[in-house]
Amino acid sequence: MVLSIAIRKRLETANRRFLLDVAFETHAQRVVLFGPSGSGKTLTLQALAGLQRPDEGAIRFGTRALFDSARGIDLKPQQRRVAYLFQDYALFPHLSARQNIAFGLHKGWLNPGRRSTHPDVEYWLDALELRGVADSHPVHLSGGQKQRVALARALVSKPQLLLLDEPFSALDHALRERMRSELLALQTRLDIPMLLITHDPEDVAAFGDEVVHLVEGRVEQRAAPAPFARVREQCPGVLLDQRDGPGSGA
Repeated sequence: MVLSIAIRKRLETANRRFLLDVAFETHAQRVVLFGPSGSGKTLTLQALAGLQRPDEGAIRFGTRALFDSARGIDLKPQQRRVAYLFQDYALFPHLSARQNIAFGLHKGWLNPGRRSTHPDVEYWLDALELRGVADSHPVHLSGGQKQRVALARALVSKPQLLLLDEPFSALDHALRERMRSELLALQTRLDIPMLLITHDPEDVAAFGDEVVHLVEGRVEQRAAPAPFARVREQCPGVLLDQRDGPGSGA
């Protein structure tokens, strides 16, 4: 399925002016957005999810226009059928793992009940091995469990596109390797297109059917992934940035 993005978004703060001017089209099932902090990666992901409104341009996924400024189209996030996995997972601390997952199906403002059940929620509790912590709150979950709960919440609504913002940055090296393998296997099984932000060359090697390199709000190059040992040579300094700061335009 084709994903086409051609958008412009201007941001201004007291210390910085930033222009996002991104355009690319891809048929790949796994796309990596790669680049230094402040290059526009997260802003691009948020625009695709409907969390940021571009000043102008268009975003198309398959036959659907998600955003088109010329035609007055700007679908709400819930209408886009796009799942977003935040960098810090954004779990609700007062809700159990089961309730957090069920929130992905929730339409109103009220929290899912503690004893409420849904077949899709129960499916993901089993599929991601979360049954044993279903009634636990995020404070009692490990980093890997938090990530799986956030992933289950993203997938329970049966999205057509999965967006991941630095999904492994909060994990230690050993857990990162395990979760990388699990996510790769899950994405392959579900056959759902995925767009992922990362600074890690091993993520690029694992998930980058196509790599879009952003620099200062623009696409500098697009390519199939080089072996991760060469990524550092091609993009010096990029791998040293561990996360994008708030308001950085990333």
